[in-house]
Amino acid sequence: MYWYEDEIKRLEKDYAKTANDAETIFYGSSSIRLWTGLNDDFKDLKPVNLGFGGSTLAACVWFFERVMIPYQPKRLVIYAGDNDLGDGRNPEEVFIFFQQLVVKVNKRFGDLPCYFVSLKPSVSRWKMIDQFKYTNNLIETEIITRNDNWHFINVFKEMIDPAGRLKKEYFMSDGLHLSENGYKLWKEIIRKHINW
Repeated sequence: MYWYEDEIKRLEKDYAKTANDAETIFYGSSSIRLWTGLNDDFKDLKPVNLGFGGSTLAACVWFFERVMIPYQPKRLVIYAGDNDLGDGRNPEEVFIFFQQLVVKVNKRFGDLPCYFVSLKPSVSRWKMIDQFKYTNNLIETEIITRNDNWHFINVFKEMIDPAGRLKKEYFMSDGLHLSENGYKLWKEIIRKHINW
């Protein structure tokens, strides 16, 4: 995990600026980190962006305590797992990382409302779409079964059309990261799910 060290140190440097006021933590991979309008989109929820580039769900588990040290949020929003599959891990491994994250979150924050954003489909990883669907299904089923403070936010189904084709307007030219339209969609979907 050493290759994330610079990113984690960046987040640690920001503690003084963000820790006291943060009510909503957004944690995860570059889909979070690159959300430049996050503060405006969720201004009333006093968000802090703790995304770090290239992050896997495994890395989110690994660095969790270190990143969360000073925070006492009212809610947590997580997006990660996309890069795990992209790196060749299988859905069951990603699911185990999710379970590990749940344990760490609950130990640190108790019954804090937590929102897991489903893995998104993308142009660059379309050949792996069945793995993405299966991973989402594993995690959503676990959250439904738990019936506790965890909630599943399904962005996947809104990013494909009725014929099952990807809506490409939600992506940048690299076919992986979200476009401005993609972030607008995520904002709308996430807002509908968050319990105030």
